Amino acid sequence: MRVPRPGLGERLRSGRVLKGAIGLLLVLVAWQVSVPLVGLPEYFYPSALAVWRACLELIHKGILPVYVADSLGRYAAGVGLGTLIGVTLGLLISLHRGTARLLAPLINFLYAIVEVAWIPLFVIWWGYGLKVILVSLIYVVAFPVLYNTLVGIRTVPQVYLNAVRSLGGSRWQVIREVLVPAALPNIITGFRVGAGFAFRGLIFAEMIAAKTGLGYLIFEGTAHHQTARTIVGMICMGVLWLGIDNVYLKPFERATVERWGTVVAAEERG
Repeated sequence: MRVPRPGLGERLRSGRVLKGAIGLLLVLVAWQVSVPLVGLPEYFYPSALAVWRACLELIHKGILPVYVADSLGRYAAGVGLGTLIGVTLGLLISLHRGTARLLAPLINFLYAIVEVAWIPLFVIWWGYGLKVILVSLIYVVAFPVLYNTLVGIRTVPQVYLNAVRSLGGSRWQVIREVLVPAALPNIITGFRVGAGFAFRGLIFAEMIAAKTGLGYLIFEGTAHHQTARTIVGMICMGVLWLGIDNVYLKPFERATVERWGTVVAAEERG
């Protein structure tokens, strides 16, 4: 029985993974070798082995799993609520074109203000804790989703809306059958943009308003000159985001654009 040979795409992916692993190994070796050559204190420039030991210590004490779980829980809640609010507001506003034109400058203005600028004000209003983190994440997700929802709905030809209404369609049927399908690729784009911003916003919010999480780990490590722990938190950030983006966001976007016939446009966006 002949074993089927792997296809070209599979071989290319395997080659990229192998090259990436070799490149990472070379970086780690160069990092470790450079430490005695540089001769700086460990709190200023820890070695790769020191970071690895710090990671094992955090895992052994149960700190790192708890912090990662707390960060992921806050992230999922903030992104989910922000997306729901953004889509809902976008659909409600778009039902009245005059209202949409009136609110467009305000939406663009708030969209331009990053959540980092709001966090100190949120702390003054609500103190430290989960509420500040969730509100910050909801803010940073809701406005990209809202903005892109409105952009997607504006591209719907009025003749389609009139056709559904002339056939006796209700306002809910117009939303379900015309507006949502037409705006969905734009909504997904806004969702992915907001999800990326939210991950960075989560880390900053945890530095200020939390007592657990990766942001707090980074801040605490720096404050106590435990730089190896800070780098562990940074590495966890990168690994988690790669996992979220490649396992969830990219497949979700790909499935959406394939469903609605915009594969070419999505591939061109990269």
